[in-house]
Amino acid sequence: MLRMNEDLEGALNAYLLQMEKAAYYAAHEVLEEAWHPLRLRKDPLANLAKGLINAAVTFEHIKRGRENYADKARRVIASFERHKHLCVEGIVYYALFLAACQKVEALKKEHREVFDVLVS
Repeated sequence: MLRMNEDLEGALNAYLLQMEKAAYYAAHEVLEEAWHPLRLRKDPLANLAKGLINAAVTFEHIKRGRENYADKARRVIASFERHKHLCVEGIVYYALFLAACQKVEALKKEHREVFDVLVS
């Protein structure tokens, strides 16, 4: 059953909390519920939210460390990389989106061994 949450601010706060606790799957779930209404009404923030959702999935792959986790993580983080530029002053909940993007960037630095191959 598709779960939808119209409380984007609450979802972003919950996302940040879950990311801080390294509960990446939970972070993905909570923001995805708020992403569905954004997507359905073609809100410009839908892509930014989707990038953050995929970033959480990226770190869940790393956390689980299953076979080919690094390749999976690099593929999934691409969505975040494509859409992070949408986090600009003036968007609704800018401070929360910015904090979420900064958290993702900090996690990427913590896991350089996975992401350094992306730098050329």
